Amino acid sequence: MIIRLFAAKVIAELATSLRAIAVPGIVQAVSALLDYGDQQKKGHPLLQGADAEHKIASGSSVMNGNDKNDNQNQRVDEDLGTGSLLETQDRSTQCGASNNENSWKLRWWKRISGIWSIPHEEQLTEEDLLPALGMSILDGLASCDKANCVEISRETGLIPKIIDFTGYCNFESDAHQRVLVKSSVKLLHSLTGFDGEIGVTLRHKICRHPFLPRNLAHILGDSTSSQELRKLLAGIIRKLAIDTNARQAIGRSRLIISRLMHAFITPDGTSDTDDDMLLRKVSGQALAMLAMDSSGNNCVAMLRETGYAPVKELTCMIHDDRFRCIAASLLRSLCLHARHELKATDLKELSSGLREVLERILRAEGAELEIVIGLSSQISKAIPEEFARELEHGEIKQAFMKRLVDVLGANMQPSSDCPGIRRMILEQAINLMEYNSRYVNCFNNRRMIDALSMVEETISEAENYNIILGDVGLVEANEALPSLVARAKQLLASIASAYPSHHGAGQEGEATAMPERRLNCFVRSVALMERVGNALGTLAFTWATVALLGGYPTALRISDDFWYATAIFFLEAARD
Repeated sequence: MIIRLFAAKVIAELATSLRAIAVPGIVQAVSALLDYGDQQKKGHPLLQGADAEHKIASGSSVMNGNDKNDNQNQRVDEDLGTGSLLETQDRSTQCGASNNENSWKLRWWKRISGIWSIPHEEQLTEEDLLPALGMSILDGLASCDKANCVEISRETGLIPKIIDFTGYCNFESDAHQRVLVKSSVKLLHSLTGFDGEIGVTLRHKICRHPFLPRNLAHILGDSTSSQELRKLLAGIIRKLAIDTNARQAIGRSRLIISRLMHAFITPDGTSDTDDDMLLRKVSGQALAMLAMDSSGNNCVAMLRETGYAPVKELTCMIHDDRFRCIAASLLRSLCLHARHELKATDLKELSSGLREVLERILRAEGAELEIVIGLSSQISKAIPEEFARELEHGEIKQAFMKRLVDVLGANMQPSSDCPGIRRMILEQAINLMEYNSRYVNCFNNRRMIDALSMVEETISEAENYNIILGDVGLVEANEALPSLVARAKQLLASIASAYPSHHGAGQEGEATAMPERRLNCFVRSVALMERVGNALGTLAFTWATVALLGGYPTALRISDDFWYATAIFFLEAARD
């Protein structure tokens, strides 16, 4: 056992430069190290047979050994810290010396012990547990080459063994368990982070384990968990949440969502160290990934979590450069998947942060621009009146429209960091045009139809996904880009048919109509003056006739009825 222990330590040091394909059987050998974790499983009484009991018994006999020397080695391993390498070496040397002190074996052994890099007084610690060393070797192999990850994924039963160690949660009573948990969490963090097809395969195998969400929740909920361990766990959740089934499974553990919200929205203490900020950021990213779709009602669970005002807190975070993208992504998901759960106070908070969102759209680039446009699109759907009012009163409507069309035309080849930017722009434009047809004219004047034609000619499959990891598209969008292009074109055409103008004709027609409107005003003014003149002439003629006929009739009083009669004569003359 001691030989195996130190062999494992040597391989752990070399693992970062080893290729599993060049060392046949290394993954299987390392997998066997994980069997030393004293994790004897109990099978279901209706499924476990006599053959399983025979395997357990035979396995125990092999592990325990059949002679006194094996029993002695086992006692050394069980103590793991009470004996030293020097003492073991001395016992071996004494046995050899009793037969022949001058033998070549003794001289060779002393030479090896002299150049060994392990201090004579070094005590074996819990770090030397074989399963922990095995997981350290696997971590090194995974970081060396993707081909090693393929071998790890192919090894039968290896992934479940690794996950089983995350079930050791009684930290206070057993330091060995603490090391095993940390080793397994660190390894899972590495395995879940790979891109491409191998990353998809590994995450799928990991998230299939039925006890993984429970184990993660227990570790997150343990007050003795270190900050480093919680950061690794949040990173695992963030990466696993790429998979739809994993999002649903993790979301069903409300404790996970609660602990992540606590870490992101209301972090402990007032410390502002880099480690604190990193834990907060990774926790927020995990929440944002869990909120990517509505399949598991994770967004509803976040809004219903007691003790928090998530919309208010997230709206405030939009002003913070460190958390803007995370907060904006979360707010977009909440508006998209849980709009029916938003209260009046939540909508008011959205309105208060709208100005900052619109200003960021005018300045941001890349992935941040995609995220804030996506948020503004959902805000315009949740509170359309307030959105339109902010555009008008903020005097940024023209700049906002121009920005959308310009970015749409500038991203004919979307990059992997913002694959959905054109989709977000079209969603925003469609929401505005559906709310009020005057925005259709605005987009027509900005030659939106030309930009849409270019988008239609350059659509790529990658744009139907929210995330591109390596060469694999993940988290498929609710509506594909071709469908959005068709809807936008239909809205633009609906106004163009009523008022024929496109490709800039709207601006030319408006300029041509200006002199006509002025001429119409002049004609109306002349007509009005003519009527007034005719009325005054008729009035003068009427009173002159009265005077010639001998004055007022006896029925009229000069003081009261003169102006009354004058007004009647004037209006009648003007009407005619």
